[in-house]
Amino acid sequence: MNARPDSFPQALTRHLTFAALCAIAAIAWLVLLRGESAMRSMAGEGPLDALMRAMMRPADALPYFLAAALMWLVMMIGMMTPAVVPMVMVLRGMDRGAHRERDSLLFAGGYFLGWSLFAMAAALLQLWLHGRGLLAGQLLAVTAPHAGLILLAAGIYQLMPWKEACLQHCRSPIGFFLQHWSPGAWGALGMGLRHGLYCVGCCWMLMLLMFVGGAMSVLAMAVLCAFILAERLLPAGPWVVRVPGAVMILWGAALLGGW
Repeated sequence: MNARPDSFPQALTRHLTFAALCAIAAIAWLVLLRGESAMRSMAGEGPLDALMRAMMRPADALPYFLAAALMWLVMMIGMMTPAVVPMVMVLRGMDRGAHRERDSLLFAGGYFLGWSLFAMAAALLQLWLHGRGLLAGQLLAVTAPHAGLILLAAGIYQLMPWKEACLQHCRSPIGFFLQHWSPGAWGALGMGLRHGLYCVGCCWMLMLLMFVGGAMSVLAMAVLCAFILAERLLPAGPWVVRVPGAVMILWGAALLGGW
């Protein structure tokens, strides 16, 4: 069977879209790795080292907030790109005419716009916690009792109907697009923002676990990234969400009890 004349260009652009997202995620993870190293040493002189030093001075609220917001945004890009790639590739495979590459990237941009709103809120929370002496160590982690409270809250949220409702929109790309389809560039951006907000609704409490593992801990980021991706890709069932929720509740109770 002869291939269609445009099959090779279409395949090439499909791979370029995927490669662009992977490259963005890789750059984000490199920045995060370098940021953790700079936070541990506090000895460098580059721009990233200056950002890390700003994040150790909560008394200077505005520089601290700007540095923390930037790092949280990079964190969201690194952690959530694997979750949005399947959505982007499904969108690209649907009929959007001659602008499928543009619309695919606009969808991803809208998605990260939703997460940028969370990044700013998380940066404000980090500033508040740090300013009150509730974050300690080189990676900015809360103490055991406060870690217990966050784990308890995250575990309870895992069992709530709102978590499941938001997760349903993240598990089925085709179902999401059938329900929220909108044409054109603004439509792609709007769908991406809507999906990003559903994703925030699903994962915001999980993201606060970063304060348990350390706000600048790349290991904690990687574990959460893997867990969030598993929630979307594994077959739906109570064990995917509720069992981890129960584990978080027990873990949090243990920390609160001083065990």
